[in-house]
Amino acid sequence: MIKKVASLALTGISVLGMASETAAGGRSVECYEQVNRPAVYDTVYEDVLVSPAGQQVQYEAPIYGTRERVVQIAPARVSYETVPAITRTIYRSVRVNDGGYSWEWRIINGRKVLCKVRHKARYERMAEIVVVEPERRRRVVLPAEYESVAEEVLVRPEQRRIIDIPASYQTVARRVVVREGSSSWRRVHIPRHCQY
Repeated sequence: MIKKVASLALTGISVLGMASETAAGGRSVECYEQVNRPAVYDTVYEDVLVSPAGQQVQYEAPIYGTRERVVQIAPARVSYETVPAITRTIYRSVRVNDGGYSWEWRIINGRKVLCKVRHKARYERMAEIVVVEPERRRRVVLPAEYESVAEEVLVRPEQRRIIDIPASYQTVARRVVVREGSSSWRRVHIPRHCQY
């Protein structure tokens, strides 16, 4: 490349010399014109990493439910209670007066006379409460007491999953130089001016 540039430089100097000579009234012997070759480009497509591969941890909360359960709220126990006495009312005749004799004034056939009067014994009906069965203490066994309660139970524990996330790429277009642009000199023939 350095040699090519040097050659072009020398050629340019020669042309300048010719031009100077022409300007000075000399005749052109050789003529050259500059030829430019533009650069050639192409579009290439390539995958560019947008985000690298990684892992994501996903959590799922535990699930709870409700279950009915029978629990004992009071144990079996023994207590005592008083059973009142059983009574009955009976009736009997009681002699309240033994009877006997007494002296009383009476009017008999218009005459007032003192009479010895006999009196019978007098009885009265009296009620009496008798105990059929006396008061007593009775042993009472109380069974255990139970109750149904709702309690929270774990149906499914907390779960953790690791998810692999692949790398993410994006296709981008890029222009690349296929051939660099160049410049060269080409000899030309111009009638009545330059000999070819």
